[in-house]
Amino acid sequence: MPLAEAIKQARSRNLDLVEVAPQANPVVCKIVDFGKYLYRQEKREKKRAKGGKLKEIRLTTQIEKHDFETKLRHIREFLKDENKVRVTVIFRGREIMHMNRGRDLLQRIVEGVADVGKVEQWPKERGRSLQMLLVPGKGTTTIPKEIFSGVSSNAEEEDAQGDRQALQGNAS
Repeated sequence: MPLAEAIKQARSRNLDLVEVAPQANPVVCKIVDFGKYLYRQEKREKKRAKGGKLKEIRLTTQIEKHDFETKLRHIREFLKDENKVRVTVIFRGREIMHMNRGRDLLQRIVEGVADVGKVEQWPKERGRSLQMLLVPGKGTTTIPKEIFSGVSSNAEEEDAQGDRQALQGNAS
């Protein structure tokens, strides 16, 4: 329709005439509320802009309670901002013998972010570290038993017994 007629129709409906595709031949226009149109455009661009970057949080098995809570809070913020989070537990020196402590730490993180994030990649050993990948969304709160297949119950008992002996040695 001619431009003058389109403008007349838009004014009669108390709306605006918005040019949607200026490069087309003929030019494409819409009769819409311009405020709503801008709002939807802005929202669409904002959604596209959030590509979901990969963030990394590194910690050790010797982390204190307050530091752990701070790291957990950062992970939750990253997940709320639609970012993926790689959580890495670093083992220094002889800590590598206590891999189950790192797994317990990651389990606590999974439980702490269950309402905002889910596990995409369960904990895997990578050299002297243990890594897990979290993504936005609601997920499970427990790590499946298959993940612990490398650690036998006897090894856990021996680890606990070794810890008790070390504590008794420190007491005397």
